[in-house]
This record gives sequence, C-alpha cells and structure tokens, in this order.
Amino acid sequence: MADAKVIPFDEDRPRRRVPRRVRVAPPVEPDAAPAPAPAPVSGPVPESVSGAVPEAGSWDRRIAGGLAFLRRRVTGDYEVDDFGYDKELTDQVLMSLMRPLFDKYFRVEVKGIENIPKEGGALIVANHSGTLPLDGLMMQVAVHDHHPERRHLRLLAADLVFMLPVVNELARKAGHTLACAEDAQRLLEAGELVGVMPEGFKGIGKPFGDRYKLQRFGRGGFVSTALRAGTPIVPCSIVGAEEIYPMVGNAKTLARLLGIPYFPITPTFPWLGPLGAVPLPTKWTIQFGEPIPTDGYPAEAAEDPMLMFNLTDQVREQIQHTLYRLLVQRRSVFF
Repeated sequence: MADAKVIPFDEDRPRRRVPRRVRVAPPVEPDAAPAPAPAPVSGPVPESVSGAVPEAGSWDRRIAGGLAFLRRRVTGDYEVDDFGYDKELTDQVLMSLMRPLFDKYFRVEVKGIENIPKEGGALIVANHSGTLPLDGLMMQVAVHDHHPERRHLRLLAADLVFMLPVVNELARKAGHTLACAEDAQRLLEAGELVGVMPEGFKGIGKPFGDRYKLQRFGRGGFVSTALRAGTPIVPCSIVGAEEIYPMVGNAKTLARLLGIPYFPITPTFPWLGPLGAVPLPTKWTIQFGEPIPTDGYPAEAAEDPMLMFNLTDQVREQIQHTLYRLLVQRRSVFF
C-alpha cells in the first residue's frame, strides 16, 4: 500500500471540512450462508502480513558509534591504564580483527571456560607452540568471547615483542606487558586475569618432531608470583597450534645475524616468499583445566624452592596429560 501524503498543519490557514466516508456493507441475501471464519495462521508470520520491518536504525547507530569512536581517537578522549592497555581499542578493533581467525579459520573449540573465575585475579598457564605466537592471541579471544563475564586476558610477553616498532605499540594497547614478576603481581593483585607461557621461545621454536612435548618451565617464577598474590593457577592446554607452521629446520646463522631466537624453515617458508607465511588452517582446541588454589599457603611459601618446584611440576604435568588426551580425541589435524 502506498504511503499516505502528510500535509503540514498551519494554524493561520482556514480549515476546510472534509466529508466523512461511510463504508456500507453490501446487503446479505436471506438464504445465503455466512462466510467461514479464516483459519488461524501457524508458524512465523511473513513481514508483509505482520507489518514487521527490519530495524532501520541499526546501521544509523553503528555509523554514529563508529564516528564517535574516531572522534575520541582523534581528540585523545580515551583512557589507558599504567601499562598502556586501551580497553576500547581492544574491544572495538583488535578483537574484531582476530575474531575471524578464531571463528572461521582455526575454528577454535573452547572447553572448561567455567574454570576461570568470574571475578578476581587468576594466573592462566598454557603451553606455547606454532613458530609464531598466535596461540596467545587465540587464548585471549577465547577468554573474552566465551567467558560469561567477557573478561580480558593480560598476556605476559617476551622482551623481543616490545623491541619491534609496530608490534610494541599494538601489544601494549591489547593489554600485554613485559614478562616480569613485578608487573604480573601488580595485575593479579588488581584482580586481572594474567596469561603466561613458561616455555617461551623454547616452545614456539621447537622442531616439528617434538610437537606437543612440553619444554622446561623455567625456574617456577610464575608460581612464586601466584603465591605472593594469593591467586589460583589455571592450567591451559592448546592443541592445533603446533601444525600451523611445521618447523622442519632452523637457520641458526641467519637467526644470529638478525638478532632473533631462531629462523624457521617450513615446507612453505621461505620457499614461497610471503605466501609461505600464511598459517595452515588447522582445527584448534583450547581447554582450561581445574584451578590450583594458592591462597592456603603461608606468606613465606613464595620463598620455598621445593614448594615452587612441586607446584610447577604439578601444573606442567596437568597440561601435558590434557594435551595427550585431546590428541587421542582429535579426529584429524584439519577437521
């Protein structure tokens, strides 16, 4: 039906009386049977019948929100914390860039998200692999998108991350900070979720033949930090990252010249050039294990080397056993 023409009302203009139209029902023959009532409509009602129309203002609100976001970025009217973390930029931009990789490319399945506390600090300890540290970013998306409180994970990164010009700024904005005990303890005591991968470069730079075999977890510094802050330790096991860049060789001489821990050689890199840097579309699983409490230990427990060794070994064994179990359950690397 065509839209009715609306005539603006003018108080100074004389009003004209419009005759009312009265609809007169046609006469009904005495012997005619009454028309049957219409049958009830079952199922969803089409928009043309129900009169419902798509929400016209949704795009307007998105455009207005985007313009407001750009205005705040230009004028500097946004907040960052002491570590350089920009929550608005992370939610609006960085998470949106990583989410297609998480949902569509790696098709990450998340398990045990209920083991991450709804509030308060916690230290999430995960295995590290994949030649490039994409596993940490995917773990960050998993916590944010699948936790009922949509919590943010603050990752502890190596010194090399903060030496690269563009990567340094993006890492700070995304909430990453230097992997040192002081920063980790401050974040945990402030009630933040902190992620650490104790294998470091030994984990992501190991050859393909050693995949899913955990490397040494350092000296247990992360356990000492959790004990001082009194926060639980949540083990995390990641399956699928080992195969995105199968590292079959390491050009150590070239790595020393470039000042990097290793120079990976894979079946596609450097032979295919930039195309060889595209990760393989493996199927991922991220599982968060049951938390290990630390608040029941005395204050001096953080200085006990034997206790730190036992807790470190407990976390490492729990992650390794979960990796083996997930590998047995996995049907295929890519499906």
